[in-house]
Amino acid sequence: MLSGLGALDIALLMAGGVLLDALLGEARRWHPLVGFGRLASALEKMLNRRGGYAHGVLGWLLAVVPLTALAWLLADRGGYAVHALLLYLCIGLRSLRDHNIPIAEALARGDLPQARWLTSRIVSRDTSAASEADLAKASTESLLENGNDAVFGTLFWFAVAGGPGAILFRLANTLDAMWGYRNARFLRYGWAAARIDDVLNLLPARLTALSYVLLAPTLDGKRRAWRCWRVQAPAWSSPNAGPVMSSGAGALGLSLGGAAVYDGEVEQRPPLGMGQPACTADIVRAWALVRNTTLLWLAIAATIALGARYA
Repeated sequence: MLSGLGALDIALLMAGGVLLDALLGEARRWHPLVGFGRLASALEKMLNRRGGYAHGVLGWLLAVVPLTALAWLLADRGGYAVHALLLYLCIGLRSLRDHNIPIAEALARGDLPQARWLTSRIVSRDTSAASEADLAKASTESLLENGNDAVFGTLFWFAVAGGPGAILFRLANTLDAMWGYRNARFLRYGWAAARIDDVLNLLPARLTALSYVLLAPTLDGKRRAWRCWRVQAPAWSSPNAGPVMSSGAGALGLSLGGAAVYDGEVEQRPPLGMGQPACTADIVRAWALVRNTTLLWLAIAATIALGARYA
């Protein structure tokens, strides 16, 4: 372990961070990632005047390295509890539930305007005229993809490097979400942020996809999830979102992807999964898959710790 923590330490602290997230949820005020987003915006406005690759690298280094170093210093001086606290600040399991289950609840009571507004808070696509099926698809896709970004990637890097590893991953992932666009403004400046996130997510995303395969409720579902991953993922624009979303959609027996409205224009995306279009109930099913995957990862960490202890 790069953190110097043992396997048992990692398992206990990982469970502690997830438990804190379940009990406390996302910080309502002064959330560190919100503050980091403001810092990243200020750096981008200052450095991205010519849109150069080197400016993007410099921006990434200035945003991520000092805060990761500070996290390492705090963990080194503060002991085990700081690692769990840093993980809590990074992980977003309860946040996924708190942002998506209300969409399902609004759709269930027929409140389409409320469901559209809630969905617009978590996705970049246009939801102003979205149907129930469109909103269910958007929420389900968001849960599957962000299960990796907000939960499993964070847990993976926590296992590798403790609290500082979780901080590094979440800051890099946030910069990708802010700068990793292929448009005139960010094509060069955001290149480094996008590529670094791709590298950091390379293994976590495939472990997430494999977990979705394993947790499909039926043998046919497992085969379908595996087949969708292998066949559909290469067509997706993101090398890491493709495996995660295709395997998750296959595990749930859903057809996702396809048409979505961005900036007033309909974009035809590659297909994800096989089966029926998403409906309201599938939002809850997707959340359950993410939750169960978290429990699986905690169980694996505990098993590794016990194996190391009694080996």
